Amino acid sequence: MAEQIFKNPTGKGDIKLNECKLSKSIPDYESRAERIPELDKNYVDFGIQYKLAQIIKSKEDTFKNEIPIHIALKGHMGTGKDHDIEQLAAKLNYPYYRIPLSGEVRDVTLLGSVQLYGDGVGGTDSKWQDGELTRALRGPSIINLSELNAAGPEVLFALHSLLDRHKKLELPNGEVIELRNDSYIFGTMNPTSLRDYAEHKL
Repeated sequence: MAEQIFKNPTGKGDIKLNECKLSKSIPDYESRAERIPELDKNYVDFGIQYKLAQIIKSKEDTFKNEIPIHIALKGHMGTGKDHDIEQLAAKLNYPYYRIPLSGEVRDVTLLGSVQLYGDGVGGTDSKWQDGELTRALRGPSIINLSELNAAGPEVLFALHSLLDRHKKLELPNGEVIELRNDSYIFGTMNPTSLRDYAEHKL
């Protein structure tokens, strides 16, 4: 399996992480492969990639992937938080799913719901349709829950069992999805206080 090297900004102790190798046998191979981002040649790394790699390495080695470790990046708007995570996915060849939690996002948007379809003979049939998060969790993925602090209570409640030690997502149809060892959950958030955006005078 190919490896990627993350350089230590101090010049000591570089980190090696395995790249993701998608199996063509998975049902959604094509759609997942299309989500692998390209490396941005104009991306400037100020050390965040090494820090993210450190945490992932600790999860894999120290905790043997048994304890969930999720990473949230906090910073002002436009500082590149989402782009940092996307470029990590690009470097490790992982399908990348950015899921904004602001606006009208509800738990059914993330988890999924039963949809009605025409059965071709004048009636209807019901079929489960995965939500954005459920779809991402069914295979190797780097998931970015963007704007975490803008999420509504029902969305946060739906995420509890996935993000805690149980590492499970319970769907309304009774199915339980366990967090895979090759799925990594990140989040981003903006400062919560208006004082963080206050004008500073010298």
